[in-house]
Amino acid sequence: MGRPLFERQAHGVMPTAAADDLAADIGNSLDTAESALSSARARSMDVSGTLQIIGHADFMAEKLSAELLPLLESGIRVHMHSGDGPLVAQMVIEGHCDLGVTAHPVTDPRLKGEVIFQDRVVAVAAPARLHNSADFSADVIKEPLLAYDLKLSLIDHWLDKNRIKYQTLLPAVVGQDLRGMRSLLCGGFGWSVMPAFLCQAQIAQGELVMLDAPVGDSEIRYHLIWLPSALRQPRIAHARQALVWGMNNSH
Repeated sequence: MGRPLFERQAHGVMPTAAADDLAADIGNSLDTAESALSSARARSMDVSGTLQIIGHADFMAEKLSAELLPLLESGIRVHMHSGDGPLVAQMVIEGHCDLGVTAHPVTDPRLKGEVIFQDRVVAVAAPARLHNSADFSADVIKEPLLAYDLKLSLIDHWLDKNRIKYQTLLPAVVGQDLRGMRSLLCGGFGWSVMPAFLCQAQIAQGELVMLDAPVGDSEIRYHLIWLPSALRQPRIAHARQALVWGMNNSH
C-alpha cells in the first residue's frame, strides 16, 4: 500500500483512514471469497446433518421443494418451516434457521441475500367474476378480496401500478398460504393477486381467468438469505450454493 494501515495504541492498534477506505473497497470481495472458500470446503468434507430452512409456504411447496433432491441425496436432512418475511429474517438472524426464502428485500445489514426467482404478479378470479365489466376499476373494488396479509402488500402494488384508486379495502379472507386463496377462487369466490406460478395451471385449465391489467402486471422477487458467518459450516455453504444454482437454472 505504501501507507500505514494501523497505529499502535496503549492497548492494541487502531486502523488509519487509509485502512478504513481499503476495508470499504474490499468488503464485498471478502464476503465473496469467504463464500467461495466455504463452498470448496463443502465439496471435500462431510456435509451430512440437518438443514433448517424457512420461507413462504406456497413458494417452498411449489418451487423450492424440487431443488431439494440433490441435497437429500448428498445426505442432508431438511426441516422446512413456514413464515412471512419478517419472521423469516428474524429466524435466520437469531440462528434458529440456516437459510431463509423471502419475497421482502433484504434490509438488515447482518444478512446477505440473492434473488433466486422472479415472476409476474397477476390478478385472477373465477371465470364468472368480473366478466365483461364495463368499469373494471370500480367493479374490482366491490368484489370480495382474498389477501396474503392485512397490509395488502401484493394487492397494493398491483392496484397502484394500474392506477386504481380506493379508500379502504377489507379482505374477506386473509391467509399466508396463497394455495388456500387459489382454492377459494377456483370455487367461484372473490378475486386476488398472486405470482403467476401459483395460478398458471388453473388459468390454462379454465378454472381461473387472469384479469386484464389496465396498465400492466407487477413483479415479485424471492430472495435466499443467510448470515455470512453461517457459511463457515460446509453443510450450509453447500446447500446455499446448490439452491442458488438450482433455482437459477430451472427457469
